[in-house]
Amino acid sequence: MERKAITVSDARLREAAAQGMDEFLQVFIERYKEVIGGELNAENMGLLNGEQISLLAYAIFREEVMDGGFIQLIYNGYGPFIFDNPFAKAMRMMGATELAKLINKGKKLYVKYKAELTRERTDEEFMGMFEQYPKFDDLDDAFVEMEEEVTATLACYVDEHLDVFAEIVKE
Repeated sequence: MERKAITVSDARLREAAAQGMDEFLQVFIERYKEVIGGELNAENMGLLNGEQISLLAYAIFREEVMDGGFIQLIYNGYGPFIFDNPFAKAMRMMGATELAKLINKGKKLYVKYKAELTRERTDEEFMGMFEQYPKFDDLDDAFVEMEEEVTATLACYVDEHLDVFAEIVKE
C-alpha cells in the first residue's frame, strides 16, 4: 500500500481546537482510523508515517490505561505494540518525557509478567489479575495524574508540526 497524504479539514480542526485539546487530537486520530480501516495492522501500517502511528498509539494507550490500566492494555494484546516498539522514545521526542519514563517502567513489568498477563482467562480471572499484580497500580495512578498534561503536550506538538500529522485542507 502506498502512503498518500492524509487530509484534515481546516474548519473541522479549528472547531475541534476551540473545544479543547482532546477534541483537537481526536480529529487526527479519527482520520487515521478511517484511512487504515479502523484497526492498525502490518498490512496497513505503511499508510501512516511514524509520527501518525505514534499519535494513534497514544490514543490506544490512553484509552486502554484509562479504562483498565496497564494490565488491560497488556491483556488486550497491545503490549508488543507499546513496549516492543519505540513508543516511549517517540513520546519523549514529542515532549512527553514523564510519559516516556512511565512507559519504560511499564516495560520492565511487562517483560517480567508477559506470559502470565497474556494468557487466556475468564472475566473473573481477568479481574483477579488486578490483585495479583499490584505493582501496576502505581503506574496506572501516575498516568491518570499526568494524562491531561501529556495530552496538552502532544496537542501542542501536533499543532507546531501540523504538516507531519496531516495535510490541512480548506473547503
